[in-house]
Amino acid sequence: MQAQEITKENIRTMVNTFYVKILKDEIVGPFFIAKLGDDMTNEHWVPHLDLLVNFWASIALGDSDYRGNPFMPHTQLGELKRETFEQWLTLFSETLDEVYIPSIAAQFKERSIIIAGNFMRNLRIA
Repeated sequence: MQAQEITKENIRTMVNTFYVKILKDEIVGPFFIAKLGDDMTNEHWVPHLDLLVNFWASIALGDSDYRGNPFMPHTQLGELKRETFEQWLTLFSETLDEVYIPSIAAQFKERSIIIAGNFMRNLRIA
């Protein structure tokens, strides 16, 4: 059943569901596997997932637990292309449609498109 409101709990569901897809993806997955490994329960993934839950909770709920710079890690990945970001957005959108009702999914999608655009612009990806 799709969530009809945004909570930190369903943000965690969304983030975990999304990254399961990411790890299976041939375009985006290798970037995450190279940095964090392929086991989402390892010592690298767990804090990363917590960070992302807090990031999205800060955006969607005004939660103050997020501490970080979302852009900086992307500067160290190299080889990111428009196709990488487009695939990330596709998988994120699919996940949002699974987890949230359309009106809430649309809010996250709007923000993610803006963020991806800013990242690509700052990384000078055409």
